[in-house]
Amino acid sequence: MTTPTRAQLRATALQVSLLAGLLATLPAAPARAEADPAPDAQASGPRLRAGSLMLIPAPVNVEPGRGSGYALAATTPLRAQGEAARRVATQFATLLARSGGPQLTLASGRGNDGVRFELSPKPAMGPESYSLHSDSHGIVVRAVDEAGLFYGATTLAQLATGGSAGKVPALTIEDGPRFTWRGFMLDSARHFQSLEEIRQVIDAMAAHKLNTLHWHLTDDQGWRMEIKRYPKLTEVGSCRLPAGDGGRDPVTGAERPYCGYYTQEQIREVIAYAGERHIQVIPEIDVPGHATAAIAAYPELGVLDTPLKPLSEWGVFPNLFNVEEDTFVFLENVLEEVIALFPARYVHVGGDEAVKDQWIASARVQQRMRELGAADEMAMQSHVIKRLETFLEQHDRRLIGWDEILEGGLPPQATVMSWRGTEGGLAAASSGHDVVMSPVTHLYLDYLQTASPNEPPGRPLQVDLAKVYTFEPVPATLPADKQHHILGLQANMFTEHTRSFARLQHNLFPRLAAVAETGWSPADRRDFGDFLARLPAQLERYRAWGLAYAQTPFEVDVQMQNQRSAGTVDITLANPLGYEVRYSTDGTPVTAQSPLYTQPLHAPVPVTVNAAAFFEGEPLAEAATQVRYTAQSLLSRSHQQLATCPDSGKLVLRLEDDGPADGPRAVFNVDIFNPCWRWPAADLDGIANVRVRAGNIPYYFQLAHDEANRQFELAQRAHGEMRIRRGDCKGPALAEVALPARPDADGFVSLEAKLPSGSAGIADLCINFTGDTRPTMWVLDEVTLQPR
Repeated sequence: MTTPTRAQLRATALQVSLLAGLLATLPAAPARAEADPAPDAQASGPRLRAGSLMLIPAPVNVEPGRGSGYALAATTPLRAQGEAARRVATQFATLLARSGGPQLTLASGRGNDGVRFELSPKPAMGPESYSLHSDSHGIVVRAVDEAGLFYGATTLAQLATGGSAGKVPALTIEDGPRFTWRGFMLDSARHFQSLEEIRQVIDAMAAHKLNTLHWHLTDDQGWRMEIKRYPKLTEVGSCRLPAGDGGRDPVTGAERPYCGYYTQEQIREVIAYAGERHIQVIPEIDVPGHATAAIAAYPELGVLDTPLKPLSEWGVFPNLFNVEEDTFVFLENVLEEVIALFPARYVHVGGDEAVKDQWIASARVQQRMRELGAADEMAMQSHVIKRLETFLEQHDRRLIGWDEILEGGLPPQATVMSWRGTEGGLAAASSGHDVVMSPVTHLYLDYLQTASPNEPPGRPLQVDLAKVYTFEPVPATLPADKQHHILGLQANMFTEHTRSFARLQHNLFPRLAAVAETGWSPADRRDFGDFLARLPAQLERYRAWGLAYAQTPFEVDVQMQNQRSAGTVDITLANPLGYEVRYSTDGTPVTAQSPLYTQPLHAPVPVTVNAAAFFEGEPLAEAATQVRYTAQSLLSRSHQQLATCPDSGKLVLRLEDDGPADGPRAVFNVDIFNPCWRWPAADLDGIANVRVRAGNIPYYFQLAHDEANRQFELAQRAHGEMRIRRGDCKGPALAEVALPARPDADGFVSLEAKLPSGSAGIADLCINFTGDTRPTMWVLDEVTLQPR
C-alpha cells in the first residue's frame, strides 16, 4: 500500500465533507469540534468558568487573594535587579503599552512597591515557570530562569489590559507549561515575508507563550536562505514567474518575477530577535523532495537532464535530489552553514512527499541503490536521512523530519513531526522516539476557518477554532511510560495561497491562541466555552497591537431557504463560534438592544437583514453582516453558494484569479479534479435561460500520483463548451454554449444557455465546462436563472 500524499489526504477528507457553507439552501449550525476533546471542550457557546481570568493561555493555578488588588498607572514604579530581570522588566513595559496599558519606566534602586521582577531559585518551579503575586502593596513576578520571568511578564500584561483598565486583582498565580515544544511553522518559500513582518509574528508568538518558530526556507517554488558556498541557490532559486497576468507588468507586458531571500546577516537578526523573546528558530532544508529550486540552481543535483526552474505551481512535484556522493556532500555543506547560523538543537530535513518515480525510472539511481545496499526506494530515502542524521549528530545537532522518515527505517536519534494524523507520532513515540504532533486535520492554518464568503483563498476544508482547540497531542492509547516522548504540538502555515501579510494574520489569529493554550495549559484546565469567554479580551489586545486577526469567526453566517413563487424567504442566522446574534430587518443598525436571534425568520422579499455577534453587550466583528434578498437575487447563486457535482474528484480549492498583477483579485471555489458546479433544488418554473458569468485562470497544480483523478469532458468545438444538465449531472445536456477563445478584457465572459421546453420543476442544476483544464481552466463566478 502506498503512502498518501498531502494532496491525497486533503482529497479524501473533502470527499466526505462537502462544505455546508457552500450550500446556501441549508441552514447553518454552530461550529462543532471533530476531534477527541479536552474536558468540556465541546460545550456550546462562550461561558466563563468560575475563577477564570481573562488570560490566554489559562494558567495552571490561581488563588484569589484578599483586598482590592493593585492598579497600574504611568506613575507605578517598575523595579528589577540584575541584567536578566531588567531585560524582562523593559520588555514588560513595552508589551504593556503596546497592549493598551500605561507606559511604565524602569526605576532605579530597590523597593517593595510597584511592579517587581525577581529571579529567585525556588525548587518547586521548573523551566519556563513563574509565580505572580498581587496585593494592595504591589505586584511581584518570580522565576528561576529568564524565560519563566518573561512568561510571567506576558501574563501580567494581560491582567492589566483587555478591558481591565490596569486593575490587577489580588491573587497568586503558579504557572508553567505542559509541553516544552509549543510551535508554529512559517512557510517563507512559497510566499516571502519581510523581516518586519516576521518580527511581528514573533512578537505575537511570544505574547502567547509559544517558544518554537519552525522556519520553512526551501521548497520547489523558492530557496530563501543565502548559502555562501553555493550562491546560485539564491541567484537562481529565489525567483519564479507568477502564473498568468500576475507575472507580467500591466503597463509594459514584460515579465515580472517574484523574488526574495534572506541574507545570513538577516537570518542572524531574526534568530537574535526571537531569542530575546525565548523562541528557538528551527530551520528546514527539504530533502530528498521539494527540491526543484535547488536543482534549478545546480542541475547536477537532479535525476533528469531536463533543465528546471522554480515555478508558481502548487502541489507535489516529481523532482528529487539524486543519490550521488557529490550530492550528499552538497547537502552536508549546506547543513554546515545552517548549523553555523542557527544555534537551536534541531535541524528539520523535511522528508515528506518525495514521489519516487524519478528514482524508479533512473538506471543510475538504481545502480547506486545496489551499491549502497538499499533494497528499495524507501530504503534509499532512509539511507539519505540516516546519513544526514549522522552528520548532524557529529555537529551536536538533532535531526527532525516529517513522519515519512519513519518509512524505510528511522535513524536512532531522529525526532518525528507527525503531520498525516497522529498515527505516525504514536508509532514513533511507542518505539522510543521524540515526537511533535502537527496533524493536517487539526493544526494546518492554511485551511479555512469558516464557511464565510469573506474567507481568503485557501483550502475550503475547515479547520475551525473549535477543531484547533480540541486537539489533544497525547494519544489515549500511548502507554504512560512513553508519553514523555510527546514534546508538544505545532501549527503549520503553508503559504501557497497567502500572498499578503494581511492574509497571513487572518489565517493565524485567533487560531494560534488556541494552539498556545493547548501547548501551555493542563489538559483538565482546557474548556472551549471558557476559552471563548476569555477570547474577546484578547481580541481587544490584538486591536491595540494592530494585528489584523480574522473577522470571519465573529461574523454572522446568513443562510436562507426560499419560496420563489410565494416571494418569501426563511432566514437562519448563526455565529460560527456560538456567540449570541442580534439582528434587524428594518434597515436599522444592529446594537446590543436589537432583537436576539432565537429562531428562523420568515419574511417577504425584498428584505434587508443586518446581523452581528455580541459578547457581554459588545459587537465582536468590526462590521455587521448585511444581506439583502430581492425577487431578482433569489434567481442567482455565486460559486460560494453552489455544491460540487456528484462523483467528481472533489479536491475543492478556493482560488484567486491570476490578475490584476497588483491589488484585489476575484476568488473562485472550484474542484480542480472536476470543475463542475451544482445548484441543489433549483426552481426552474418559468425559466427560459441560464446565464453564467465565468472566468479563466491558469491550471497551476502539480498532482503527482493524483493526476489520474483529474477529469474533464472532451471538447467538441475549438475552444470547448459550457454544458447545462439537471438531476445527477450525467447524461445528455439540456443546453450548451460554445466557449470563446479567451475571456473579455476584464477577465470574465457572460454565457447564456437557452433551456428547452419541459425543463420546469425543482431539480439540481449542473454546470460544467468541457476541454482540458490545462493550461487554463474556466471557472464559474455566478449563475442566474432568467425568467421567460
